[in-house]
Amino acid sequence: MIAVAAKGLGKWYRRQGVGAPTLRGALRRWLSNKPPEGFWALRDINFSVPAGETIGIIGPNGSGKSSLLGLIARTMVPTEGAIETTGRIAALLELGAGFHPDLSGRENIYLNAAILGIAREDIRRRFDQIVDFAELREFIDMPVKHYSSGMYVRLAFSVAVETNPDILLIDEVLAVGDASFQMKCLDRIRQFQKKGKTILFVSHALETVEEFCHGVLLIHEGRLIRQGNPSDVIFEYLKSYMVRLGMLNVEEHGTREVEMRSVRLLDEQGAETATFYTGGALTVEIAYHARRRIEQPVFGFNIKTGNGFYVFGSNTQIAKVLIPAIEGAGQVRLRIKPLTLKQGKFFLSLAVHSWDHAVQYHRQEDLHPFLVKDVSDDKGVFQLNCAWEHRQILK
Repeated sequence: MIAVAAKGLGKWYRRQGVGAPTLRGALRRWLSNKPPEGFWALRDINFSVPAGETIGIIGPNGSGKSSLLGLIARTMVPTEGAIETTGRIAALLELGAGFHPDLSGRENIYLNAAILGIAREDIRRRFDQIVDFAELREFIDMPVKHYSSGMYVRLAFSVAVETNPDILLIDEVLAVGDASFQMKCLDRIRQFQKKGKTILFVSHALETVEEFCHGVLLIHEGRLIRQGNPSDVIFEYLKSYMVRLGMLNVEEHGTREVEMRSVRLLDEQGAETATFYTGGALTVEIAYHARRRIEQPVFGFNIKTGNGFYVFGSNTQIAKVLIPAIEGAGQVRLRIKPLTLKQGKFFLSLAVHSWDHAVQYHRQEDLHPFLVKDVSDDKGVFQLNCAWEHRQILK
């Protein structure tokens, strides 16, 4: 059974002018017979989601992801095409959506339930579960206009999941909550998956998308660029969009007497990918071209976390791997095994410079993003090789 299907879906918005609209301005536009100015937030979107699947929606800011969720939730009307859904929908689309600021948390629970078509008696039975999940017992009778953004999200998510929808839509709102509540939300999403619920969510947390989703939609400038396996679509996004569109704080410079013509990140099987696993292997394959003979060049790398924390860096000079000279085309391979990085998004920088560090031939700063997945329950940035020992001391 298909839970969500989009057919030729499009959404057009009128571009608002500067200042308040006036009768004179409206009359002038009507007399000029000019078509109103606007833009397509989405155009020619076609996809289907089988019931019980979890689909991630990724893409740059302003690409139309939130508009797509709004159309699925029917809080917006499509300009062209159609969206078809099967089952009851609960949606967390924007901070505070569906809440009345002057009503208390208690009153807003019943208001949201009514909007979702849930009987008041059903919510009365589930009320304590909703409040306890949101961790807002002492604030439940306070007007929500005094809630923090995190409190808003906790209450909205609690209402949405306790109403037991068939389709759950989640925008980036989970990024607002604290870490412990995010873990609770992700646990509840896992429970929904086990119950065969359909979930669509927008997120910039690509490692979460990779972990939870059966499929991914990549949207850019209102167009569906690619859909399919999470690893493949995320790889396309990282390589072709995040870097090319300048979404990352990347930098590239140097004399280019030696130029890194192509860089590939390979897994243990030698396949190019952007997703790796803790304890596995990561191979960096660098194809270079030297315009002249370069004596004793040094190739180096460093890795940073998604928030810029410097994890590790080294080069062939430090590793005592002497490259006597290069000229013309060649290849350098860096193998990291075991990969001890823990789950998250990382950035790889590469460089080739002179032995005395005086000349930077080519440097690519943070130009190669990649993801790491970890199946263990250990926490942190990287894995330490550690072992526990115990002995009983007898008296």
